[in-house]
Amino acid sequence: MLVRVVNESSGNVLAEQAEVARSFGRRLKGLLLRRGLGPSEGLVIEPCNAIHTFFMLFPIDAVFYDFAGCVVAVFPYLVPFRCTPFVREAQGVVELPAGKVAATGTQPGDRLAFLPARFGG
Repeated sequence: MLVRVVNESSGNVLAEQAEVARSFGRRLKGLLLRRGLGPSEGLVIEPCNAIHTFFMLFPIDAVFYDFAGCVVAVFPYLVPFRCTPFVREAQGVVELPAGKVAATGTQPGDRLAFLPARFGG
């Protein structure tokens, strides 16, 4: 399943097409073995309250949110072989191309919306 992730607080789009990973296997694999994310791509992992970038080939931004979709923590530019701290309030995380958090001004307290993905422009 693909979703469009929008920062409702600013109106900025974080990802036009973000894959949703809810199964154990898909959450475990995450972005491993991928060569990168396109500028409008992302990965939503639920449930999730901490991530790692071990064995990844590229840096990412991570946006953790709670059950209401409120951003509770932001970790910009996570390089490979790093871990985030445990984010107790988090229900999930959106993994994005590095630089997307800064480009969209996303910060704790913002509210995210997960909408049907748009196809074909």
